[in-house]
Amino acid sequence: MAANSNFGDLPAQYATAEKAKIVIVPVPYDGTSTWIKGADRGPGAIIAASANMELYDIETACEVYKTGIFTDEPVTEAGSPEDMVSAVRERTDLHLKGGKFVVLLGGEHSVSIGSIRAHAERYEDLTVLQLDAHADLRAAYNGSKFNHACVMARAREVAPIVQVGIRSMDSSERQFIDDDRIFFAKDIHDNRDWFCSAISKLTEKVYITIDLDVFDPSIMPSTGTPEPGGISWYDCLALLKNVAAQRDIVGFDVVELCPAEYNKAPDFLAAKLVYKLLSYKFGA
Repeated sequence: MAANSNFGDLPAQYATAEKAKIVIVPVPYDGTSTWIKGADRGPGAIIAASANMELYDIETACEVYKTGIFTDEPVTEAGSPEDMVSAVRERTDLHLKGGKFVVLLGGEHSVSIGSIRAHAERYEDLTVLQLDAHADLRAAYNGSKFNHACVMARAREVAPIVQVGIRSMDSSERQFIDDDRIFFAKDIHDNRDWFCSAISKLTEKVYITIDLDVFDPSIMPSTGTPEPGGISWYDCLALLKNVAAQRDIVGFDVVELCPAEYNKAPDFLAAKLVYKLLSYKFGA
């Protein structure tokens, strides 16, 4: 983790576990990634970048940090992917039982499985909204059902899913695609109303998992698999803002940042994305 371990570099009065409504859970795990490594450095890079944000959000005219944002100790389970998923689920469940709103920072995408399971156990009427370049519907990959390529296969075992921004998948995943609940990246471009259809598929309670490779590599090159043809910053915000206005977001994660030494813009984008979504949830 970076030297600054407090998301937003907040004054102590807004960053204590007792007073905070929001909990940031860093998971610096990169155990199943298959190409570009470095997602284990993602949480630290996001938190370091967040120290440079302006904490007033123009769009919502709020300072969401005053809700209280506590940055927890990282989940550092270094065993099998299954052990890591279990550790994340337990940590998430602990905070949910304490009435907190949990934000998970990855780490590669397999870390999301534990958080999704904890939220699904708590909320019966839950949909998982995935923003991603990849379908992640493999039954297993490289000998594990808890690989980053299997995240949504595990998610759909506990809740219905809606997929947004998809532009890459294996032929074996096609059988698991629900054409009514997937919004391919090619169909999003030049269609300003697509998010209305996506939101209509969601139940009242929504968990959002955001793989940063959903963005076009022109603005987010620092991911494990930077696929061309991704969505824009404002397309993403339009979706998130409308989901927050029309549904109850109960938790989310931001994963797959592989920080680069000489390009900090992607780190800052990820930090701003977390803060924007919190502003939509608590300040709009």
